[in-house]
Amino acid sequence: MNVNGKAALVTGAGKGIGKAAAVRLAAAGAAVAVVDLDERAVQETVRDIESAGGKAAGYVTDVSREEQVADTVRRVEERFGRIDILVNCAGIQRYGTVVDTSVELWDEVMNVNLKGVFLMCKHVIPVMRKQQGGAIVNISSVQAFVTQKQVAAYTASKGAINALTRAMAVDHAAEGIRVNAICPASVDTPMLRWAAGLFGGDVEETVKSWGKAHPIGRVARADEIAEAVLFLASDSSSFITGSELKVDGGTTSMIAVALPD
Repeated sequence: MNVNGKAALVTGAGKGIGKAAAVRLAAAGAAVAVVDLDERAVQETVRDIESAGGKAAGYVTDVSREEQVADTVRRVEERFGRIDILVNCAGIQRYGTVVDTSVELWDEVMNVNLKGVFLMCKHVIPVMRKQQGGAIVNISSVQAFVTQKQVAAYTASKGAINALTRAMAVDHAAEGIRVNAICPASVDTPMLRWAAGLFGGDVEETVKSWGKAHPIGRVARADEIAEAVLFLASDSSSFITGSELKVDGGTTSMIAVALPD
């Protein structure tokens, strides 16, 4: 699975899954545009890629703002001459039922998680169209299929990402553009640890307890999700489009009812 000579744009690449994906794509030979709202995190990811011998450039961008997205895509195309791979990883987690969730919080989640995917694809697909091909990987969640309590906005955003993935896959297949979604369960990222900290107690122990809810017995590492990103971004998955790849440690295969001991 190599992407040698290709150019990739990865959003949310300052931390977590996005950073792991950017680093993995660079290690496999891609020039990577590191896109994130956090300038310091962008610089750190670029340094990590370059120190390992890879090629990268950083872009501080709010993916919910069309003018910023359009400018970033233009600059990335000018820098690398093309955009072969788009990984939409920017995302936020917020808690609440529909009753508890304010309109402002709902909009915040949808603007980053869903509108960000829409805007990036809106501006990158014309670049891919000129090249007669490309691969888009959207980071969704198992919560597009099943859900915890009190994550109404987040779950809705992830279900919408899966639906949008299918729509774009159908619309752009004839142009050689593949669009797929990856649906992880819990992944050990700064966002997961932030969420664990909301509930009090020891964060490490909370993460471990969440891991025990997965049949495989632990949460995922970000680099494990990055391997799935590389697969769907590379020509190794050339006949796969419109798919929803669950990387969930068996979570969605298990029901809560257990046989007695």
